[in-house]
Amino acid sequence: MDLSLPNPKFRSRLVGWLCRSRPGPIIFMKRFPYKDIKRATDSFHRIMYTNSHIAVYKARFQDGGVALIREIRDFSQAEHVFYQEMQLLGRLHHRHLLALRGFSIGNKRLLVFENIERGSLKEHLNDPLRTPLNWRTRLQIAIGVVAALEYLLLFNEPPMFHVSISSSNIMLDDNFNAKLSDIGLQSSGETFVTVPHNSCPKDCMGKECGNIMFQLGVLILELITGQASENGGADLVQWIRESRFCSSIDNMIDPDLGNSYDSKELKSLLAVAKLCVKSGDKPTTSILHILRYLQKKLDISRD
Repeated sequence: MDLSLPNPKFRSRLVGWLCRSRPGPIIFMKRFPYKDIKRATDSFHRIMYTNSHIAVYKARFQDGGVALIREIRDFSQAEHVFYQEMQLLGRLHHRHLLALRGFSIGNKRLLVFENIERGSLKEHLNDPLRTPLNWRTRLQIAIGVVAALEYLLLFNEPPMFHVSISSSNIMLDDNFNAKLSDIGLQSSGETFVTVPHNSCPKDCMGKECGNIMFQLGVLILELITGQASENGGADLVQWIRESRFCSSIDNMIDPDLGNSYDSKELKSLLAVAKLCVKSGDKPTTSILHILRYLQKKLDISRD
């Protein structure tokens, strides 16, 4: 991939904005030529997911590299917010977050993220041509997503509440580690927060966290059932809320798993999913407690 530094005009405006930003090191990102991004995305036809707020593309470069491209759209002050988005995301470093590698400016304002050769979790759950994910891998994905949320909500100042969780925007690396890709001032989620803020207590028990935990619960149900969460996972949520859902568990487990799963771990994962989808304006537990519970109950170190 051909990389170049920002041109002097853009660099000057970027530095000017960053100097007015919150305290901390200034993050400089490499610039990808717009024509290269356009070619790598087949003129922006390789769409992974899109709505009125963002569009996400898969880019395959001539050197064989594969990247995720996020188009920032629908802002009244697009240039200002684009710089802010770049600065915020450039500061995030976690093994379960898709790392920001650079940007591109042309007819679209684009953020370029790291290699996504294995694609999305949704592709692995729904594509019959792919090797099914085994039970251990699904447990690792669930714990990885929760670990990323712990970092975003509890170890960032201010917390990063603006995250959307679904199998479509969770990418998998070569070792099938989960990578959250939809984080920032605007995401594909239905609830939008204009800027990260400090209104949520440090244990993360507010409304924003409730929305995130609900999405987490739906994702866990996807991992268990192998079913896509269409319409916000309404069908899966309805199932787990039924009083007799326990009697139908065997019929809902992803057939690709066969009998390879651990029944005790399955019950623990279902308990977390059920608790998460109950989350509303005031969650009854926190991301931290969920992570500790999963780490205790799910022995992912065992072969």
